[in-house]
Amino acid sequence: MKKLELQKCIVGSVYTNCYFLKNKETGELLIVDPGDAADMIERKVSEMQGKPVGILLTHGHFDHIMAADEVRKKYNIPIYASEKEETTLLNPKVNLSVFGHGSCTLDADVYLKDLQVVELAGFSVQMIETPGHTVGSCCYYLKEEGVLFSGDTVFQGSVGRTDFPEGSTVAIVRSLHRLLDTLPDETEVYPGHDASTTIGYEKRYNPFV
Repeated sequence: MKKLELQKCIVGSVYTNCYFLKNKETGELLIVDPGDAADMIERKVSEMQGKPVGILLTHGHFDHIMAADEVRKKYNIPIYASEKEETTLLNPKVNLSVFGHGSCTLDADVYLKDLQVVELAGFSVQMIETPGHTVGSCCYYLKEEGVLFSGDTVFQGSVGRTDFPEGSTVAIVRSLHRLLDTLPDETEVYPGHDASTTIGYEKRYNPFV
């Protein structure tokens, strides 16, 4: 029996997907990529009657982190990110916030290692390193729930941009293959922008495979 209630808000100037993962049994809730509009995020938490216990960042670009510190302070909860994304989070040029969004720096509370599993909100959450969009881009996999939060690594029929600082097309294609080669076809994939997809769909239709 799945215990995940999943909702999303679209926030900020580039329409970033911010996801809310609520445990239907406990009411505990995780927030993935609070990119902007902290007030909207707080309203969604209230609507869902959730109790936030953590924030997951797929990467450190401004459009995925701008509301993270405000949300962290509001609920007194930790921020999780890949250990390899620390420099992106702390450097406004690399996280792109310096280009017209007000310089934003952010330090996560917990830096995760590749394939590390943490128990959060009653879910087993595995961090999978998927560099390419940024050097420390990652995905979060909830095996029991059959869902993957892919940030800007995998989109429906595409991959994330690699023309930003520290981006790499070679690396992102390798990351795509890593996901498609290891996760079940029926895994639902929730990206940082636009529509959701599945691992099986991407195996068949993603031109970068």
